[in-house]
Amino acid sequence: MTEMSFHNGFQKPATVQQGMRLRVVQIAILVLFAAVCCRLGQIQIIQSQKYRSLAQKQYQAKFILPAPRGNLFDRNGNSIASNTTSVSFAADPQGAGDDARTIAETFSNLFGKQRKFYFDKLQSDSRFVWLERGADASMINKIDLKKLPGIVVRNESKRLYYHDHIAGQLIGMTDVDNKGVAGVELAFDKELSGRDGYVMFQRDGLGRARPSVDYPRVEPESGHNVMLTIDMGIQAVAEKELKKGIVENKADGGIVVILQPKTGEVLAIAQQPEIDPIDFGKYKLEDQKLRAITDAFEPGSVFKIVTASAALENGLVTPARKFYAENGLYVVAGRPKPIEDTHKEGWITFQQAMEVSSNIVMAKVSDLIGSERLFRMARDYGFGVPTNIDFPGEARGVLRKPSEWHGTTTLNSIAFGYEVGVTPMQIASAYAAIANGGVLMQPYIFKKEYDAAGKIIREGKQQQVRRVVSPQTAATMRDLFEGVVLRGTGKIAAIPGIRIAGKTGTSKKYVEGQYETGSYTASFVGFFPVEDPQIVCLVMMDNPRAGNYTGGTTSAPIFRAIAEQLLNTSDVFASPAPTVVASSAVPQQNTGNMFDPSSTKEQNTMISVAGTVPNVKGCSVRRAVNILTTGKFEPVISGSGTVIDQQPAPGEPAKAGMKVRLICQPKTSAALIN
Repeated sequence: MTEMSFHNGFQKPATVQQGMRLRVVQIAILVLFAAVCCRLGQIQIIQSQKYRSLAQKQYQAKFILPAPRGNLFDRNGNSIASNTTSVSFAADPQGAGDDARTIAETFSNLFGKQRKFYFDKLQSDSRFVWLERGADASMINKIDLKKLPGIVVRNESKRLYYHDHIAGQLIGMTDVDNKGVAGVELAFDKELSGRDGYVMFQRDGLGRARPSVDYPRVEPESGHNVMLTIDMGIQAVAEKELKKGIVENKADGGIVVILQPKTGEVLAIAQQPEIDPIDFGKYKLEDQKLRAITDAFEPGSVFKIVTASAALENGLVTPARKFYAENGLYVVAGRPKPIEDTHKEGWITFQQAMEVSSNIVMAKVSDLIGSERLFRMARDYGFGVPTNIDFPGEARGVLRKPSEWHGTTTLNSIAFGYEVGVTPMQIASAYAAIANGGVLMQPYIFKKEYDAAGKIIREGKQQQVRRVVSPQTAATMRDLFEGVVLRGTGKIAAIPGIRIAGKTGTSKKYVEGQYETGSYTASFVGFFPVEDPQIVCLVMMDNPRAGNYTGGTTSAPIFRAIAEQLLNTSDVFASPAPTVVASSAVPQQNTGNMFDPSSTKEQNTMISVAGTVPNVKGCSVRRAVNILTTGKFEPVISGSGTVIDQQPAPGEPAKAGMKVRLICQPKTSAALIN
């Protein structure tokens, strides 16, 4: 009994302990099971999309189908930019594996870069790296892809520019992805870019990519074509004469702006030093800018348009009113230095003061006008505010409020173009307002936008900004400026048989807080014919150093040379723009004329053999296109650089509209391969 009691008492605590351990285990299992269920719920429900995406990345890939970029045309339908085919090479570093050294060696031999450049890329943890972008299409034939696992080949569009350096800063450039990053290419990138498409690929068990049947292929939408107001013929003339003038005057650079005053259309913007849009990024940043729009200068005497307009509009002077020009030296109380004139005159009329460009008379007239009225007239002409031209990076210039002027200097200084900053486009637009009867027009570059089917999407429209002066004042101003060309500082700009009005300007350059002796900005701006102005042309020279440095002796001759050539062109004043029809081929152009700098004697000989296909082997793509389109052929381009072959062959019978296929490759590539 006692033994039994002892035994029962011992067993009871043991059973309790076992039960407790069992419950702990059961609870732990339940907790673990609940945690697993929660985690599964989190993965399968809450984070299902995340893990689905991760899974898809293991066997799916999305390949972008780039949209063809739209073409650029000038106002006459001449091609400025289109596309050609290039090839890009990429690699899957994990797929390359032990063949990375072989791949690096192959690409080094073909493209001339160090093996380490490619080998380092192939050591990346990424599944996709670019080895080369935008290579000539012929390079695909130089690589045996079967022996180079992991290499991905992609055909891409590459921008093709037809006019070499002409309008380089204006046109701008695209990046390696054919997106606009400067100039017109950037300004109208949205219109030109189109919309990329894509196709989904799935990997099979062996890692091979195949199109997915579960996802539709989305085709790319081509970018729209854009027509500019620019006339490439006028642009070529401006650039040729500007370049010649730069050399003759030993200048650092120069700018030409040509406008249609009645509409505000920009016909040309030339700039030296020149650049080639194909190699845009290789030039200095200051040379990449379109300085006529992005940079401001102290204008000098061309700013007298403001002083004269304010005086005439407010009835303060007449052309016949006389002023004493102080024999060329005018001491003003409180002004550190006297005001000087190049032409030392005594009593002269206001008309004569404009003709000899008297700073002294303009300073005296500004005292009559007063600061508020002079400021208001300058602002009405658009100085100190952007013109809102459709181009990126426009500067507003510098025009301080009268409350910020120095009482003893600023009023008189502004009267003859100092203590203000203006862009060449602002100056050209101001003179266009006088040519247009006193109405300021907004300058613009965009003319039309076409979709892929040739339908007009939108058109650029002329826009009146404001009336600056009355028609009567504008007429008087035209007479004043015509006198400058007939009898004054602008006589070199005169052309027999045509009435030209204009104004010279010469200003010392302000460098590091002071005016630099011997460094000048020389300008001439004019319009013609005076009775019905069709062209406004500004020529600005940067630091001419050949002895003569004034606007009348350096810039006026360039104006005259440009005007003479434009006047000898029958359609310069009214060039109806043809309808542009979208095409995968290069559009027809009219480049075989006096405006085409590549229209050499040799070239003309090449295209003069009637009824046969011209020989364009060895020509650059752009020159070949000019030759063929002038001969009424339709070029079809494969590759870029230099023409190495053509189909049909030279000399074969030809007919208008015949397609000629050009096989091209860069000279550098040819040298490396051979």
